Amino acid sequence: MKAAEKTRKIPTQRRSHTTIEVVLEAAAQLLESAGEAGFNTNALAERAGVSVGTLYRYFPNKQAILAALGRREHDAYAAAHAALRAGETGDLALDRAVIRTFLHAFGGRTKARRAAVAALLAHADPAELSAGYGPVEMSLVDADGAPLSPIAAFVLTRAVQGAMRAAVMEDADFLHSQEFEDELVRLGRLYLGHAAPKRRAPP
Repeated sequence: MKAAEKTRKIPTQRRSHTTIEVVLEAAAQLLESAGEAGFNTNALAERAGVSVGTLYRYFPNKQAILAALGRREHDAYAAAHAALRAGETGDLALDRAVIRTFLHAFGGRTKARRAAVAALLAHADPAELSAGYGPVEMSLVDADGAPLSPIAAFVLTRAVQGAMRAAVMEDADFLHSQEFEDELVRLGRLYLGHAAPKRRAPP
C-alpha cells in the first residue's frame, strides 16, 4: 500500500495523533453497532465528534480508515505479544497465552475486526505481512527446545493463524470458545511434538 493511500496527512503533533485515535475508536464502535452497511463518513464524523472535512484531512476514503483500524489493532497485538514473550503470561503457557490474546483482539468486537482485516488484506504488502509473523516464528521451538527451521515455522504459524482468521472472516460462533482455543493449542503442540491438551468429553 502506498503511503498516500494510508493517510492524507502524516500526524506530527500530539493533537493530530489524538484525533486519529478518536476517529479509529469511533470507527470500531460504529462498525460493531451498525455493521459495514451503516459505516459511512457522515455517521463516523458524528460518532467521533469531528467534521467530515477532518476525516478527509487524514484519510482519503473509508477503506483507508478500515485499513488504519486494522494496523492499529495489529500494533496492539504485537505489543501484547512482546509482553508475553517477556514473561507476562500469568499462569498460562506461552503458546496458549499468544493464541488467547489473538482470539480476543479488537476487544471482542467481531464485526469491526472482520471489516478491518478484510480492508487490510486487500491492500497489504506481502513483505509487511511476512514481517508480522517474525516475532512469533522466532519464539517457536520443538519438543527438544531447538528453534524451528524457517519452513517449519512458516507452516505452523500460517496453519494456526489461518484457522483463527477463517473463524473471524466466517463469523464463527465459536471464535471465543474454550474448545476452539484448546484445538488451536492442540494443533501447535502436536506439530511441535509437545503434549497436547486433552480433548474435553462431549456434554
